[in-house]
Amino acid sequence: MAIILGIESTAHTFGIGVVRNGKILSNVREMYSTESGGIIPSESAKHHEKIAEEVFVKALVKAGVTENKIDAIAFSQGPGLTPCLLVGLRKMKAWSVKLKIPVIPVNHCIAHLEIGRITGAKDPVLLYASGANTQIIAYSSGKYRIFGETLDLGVGNFIDTFARYMGLGFPGGPKVEQLALQGMNYIELPYSVKGMDIALSGILTNLRQKIEKMKKSENTTHSHPPAQKLHSLKARDININDIEKNSVLIYNQKFRANENERVKYTKEDLCFSMQETVFPMLVEVSERALAHIGKKELVLGGGVACNARLQEMCRIMCKERGAKMYVPPNSLLTDNGSMIAYLGEIMFKSGIKHEGKEIEKLDIKPRERTDQVEVKWRN
Repeated sequence: MAIILGIESTAHTFGIGVVRNGKILSNVREMYSTESGGIIPSESAKHHEKIAEEVFVKALVKAGVTENKIDAIAFSQGPGLTPCLLVGLRKMKAWSVKLKIPVIPVNHCIAHLEIGRITGAKDPVLLYASGANTQIIAYSSGKYRIFGETLDLGVGNFIDTFARYMGLGFPGGPKVEQLALQGMNYIELPYSVKGMDIALSGILTNLRQKIEKMKKSENTTHSHPPAQKLHSLKARDININDIEKNSVLIYNQKFRANENERVKYTKEDLCFSMQETVFPMLVEVSERALAHIGKKELVLGGGVACNARLQEMCRIMCKERGAKMYVPPNSLLTDNGSMIAYLGEIMFKSGIKHEGKEIEKLDIKPRERTDQVEVKWRN
């Protein structure tokens, strides 16, 4: 009965999980965040380096095991941000040498899919919605195939960028979800589904324009013609009647222009409208994949899948077509070390591991795609 330790460090989260016989013993993580702006890869890597040892100790204590009981270390090899992945690689090599144990390289995206099977799903379609990734995945003929994906940016990065435009900080997803609950009006946005794929950059541009217009409207003041101007003109002995007529005309023109510039929506409305446009796009391509492949199970994965509204939409769709929907706990949807350890154990039991000098040759794979991995642990 093996005990596997998993290291997650693909982006903003450094996490360590411990798994034994398919059971999660611990799942400890620390996340890099900012008050404004988005993720800065080099800063996120510094964060990971700083807290790695502390997270390692906490994970072992919570699991109730000592480091000499660990049988192997699994780590996120990719895809992800290079500076962050390198931290995980260095920690894996240091700990594996210290403990003299083998190593299992894990694909981050597939770990999201495999941990979804902890819910009881047998052969599902995965809606994988995270920061850099948006994919519709299912197993077929020895690999996890991508049946649909984003053509530009991942839905999580899309939402975080949208949040940054509104000054909400990083990560923006939870804040956007809360604001959306207060939205009262749907603002029409582009809906961009292209076959089995989606595109988000055009919607983001449209939202940015609306945000800028909203901010401009909020900053516009409707003041009466300034008394200082009238006073200075009077000092030049210009006819006061002409001044008053011109001033009223200028004011009325300015007021009408401001009226045209004023918007009828709020940031809450924009958050609400974004969710009600983008999430149906994800549901549409997921349903099309279920129909095309003939599967009856849908699993949600990735940090965006924590969104209650997205879960609700997927649940309605599955109910209408007689399919089952599975959602792991939020702690397993967001990036975490336990999903790496969970898949690592499966692979380890299948004989997939690296030992000795092989470990030194291991490197990160920042751009590795889901469908490039041979799934040797499944029949």
